[in-house]
Amino acid sequence: MQENGTGKTIEQILRIIRAGGGVTFDASGKVTSQLVTVAEAAARAGVTVTLLNVGDKPTDQLERIASAGKGRVVLGV
Repeated sequence: MQENGTGKTIEQILRIIRAGGGVTFDASGKVTSQLVTVAEAAARAGVTVTLLNVGDKPTDQLERIASAGKGRVVLGV
């Protein structure tokens, strides 16, 4: 699994979210499907996730991520 700038894999981040922890991480280089999965997990767990450095993604992809997060995702654009 690839690691992001925090040294945590997406799966490790998902485990933290599922345990009830909110996270902030550098999402540059992550594919939209991974970020949608993170956003869905945040919505289910009721925690906030901040995704940094996603401003280069097309607006329609950011909308997909935001929609999946149901108000629990902050996009660092």
